[in-house]
Amino acid sequence: MTSKKASDIMTTVVVTLTPETRLTDAIKVFLRYSVSGIPVVDDKENLIGIITEHDIMNFAFSGNAAQTTVGEAMTHDVFTFTSDTDIESLVNCSAKHRVRRMPIVDGKRIVGIVSRRDILREMDDRYNQF
Repeated sequence: MTSKKASDIMTTVVVTLTPETRLTDAIKVFLRYSVSGIPVVDDKENLIGIITEHDIMNFAFSGNAAQTTVGEAMTHDVFTFTSDTDIESLVNCSAKHRVRRMPIVDGKRIVGIVSRRDILREMDDRYNQF
């Protein structure tokens, strides 16, 4: 059996935010789409960071969320992968670094995202084949 790649399990319609988005508006997007992290892109759709529920909570209760932007609260160092990355590498990164979502990029442009839920779905598919 050939190993599946990120492109086989990634979500290709990715909700994104811009660094100028206010945290109060970002909260609404998190709730609307039931996600726990959202990639942040520039005006050319290039990945520049990621904002998580944790990032927002750190700012929301210690400052003014209505005046704080996503760019101020986001994580800048993001683990990224290409669409041909094998799933095992994604699992290893998620486990080692405790990341919940991994953007899939072509150059700097985001083309998908793999979450721990996507990996669990793949595990469920693999174990239910037997």
